Amino acid sequence: MSDFQLYLIEGFRHISDLGAYDHILFITALCAIYQFSEWKKILILVTAFTIGHSVTLALATLRIVSFPTEVIEFLIPITIVITCLFNFFSVTDNRNITKQPMGYRYVTAALFGLIHGLGFSNFLRSMLGKEESIVTPLFAFNVGLEIGQLAIVFAILLLSGVMTNFLKVKQREWNLILSGIVLGISITLIQKTWIF
Repeated sequence: MSDFQLYLIEGFRHISDLGAYDHILFITALCAIYQFSEWKKILILVTAFTIGHSVTLALATLRIVSFPTEVIEFLIPITIVITCLFNFFSVTDNRNITKQPMGYRYVTAALFGLIHGLGFSNFLRSMLGKEESIVTPLFAFNVGLEIGQLAIVFAILLLSGVMTNFLKVKQREWNLILSGIVLGISITLIQKTWIF
């Protein structure tokens, strides 16, 4: 197996690891208000998140920026809670969902991606060891993360499609259910990583 394949697989495993489910929760919250037909918006949204985490992943891996791990572990569930709250404010009484302007969501996803990238960097740095060049491992790891993210997005949209199209749950209610579950788990994560 080449180094590229190794780091690509590790990137995929890292984001899809159920033991480190905070990133899965964030992507779930990010996609909760969307339907499969809005895949272009979701793709751009997830790409904005990827750009954000790619920047800090590179900077932290190169040791240009550094933050205490416990601070990052605390901030990641806060980004999830804020995203869930955005979803709750997207709900209206007379229609299913009113979405915030997409530019606003893209910027937020990219900013939150910066925080998540710092979380990814600790894992990648531990893998790199004494690699002479980090360009290929960093790129491969990022590609693996992106493939993993898209797989998670697909699974969430598939589940949402089943709930809203076959089980006839209204999109408004499904958003509240899914965002509520993610919010509850994220509050538990905040309590576990509390730094004050």
